[in-house]
Amino acid sequence: MNEGRIWLYVSPSVGIPLFFIAIFTVALLVHASILMNTTWFGAYWQGSAAAAPAASAAPMEAAPAADAMAPMEEAPAQ
Repeated sequence: MNEGRIWLYVSPSVGIPLFFIAIFTVALLVHASILMNTTWFGAYWQGSAAAAPAASAAPMEAAPAADAMAPMEEAPAQ
């Protein structure tokens, strides 16, 4: 462990709580930014299905599932 010597300079009783406070702060900031910068996240928490009609309005241009899983045919030998 390369970082093991940090505890010679920082007491574990100070460093470990600071480490966990930093993790908590970053996680809180990420969740808050998602909540504040999206329209669907708050509706998701409220149980709303507002995003479902937008997803179903997209046309189905993909190949059917049966064709997608079929093996590729080999080209004839010449």
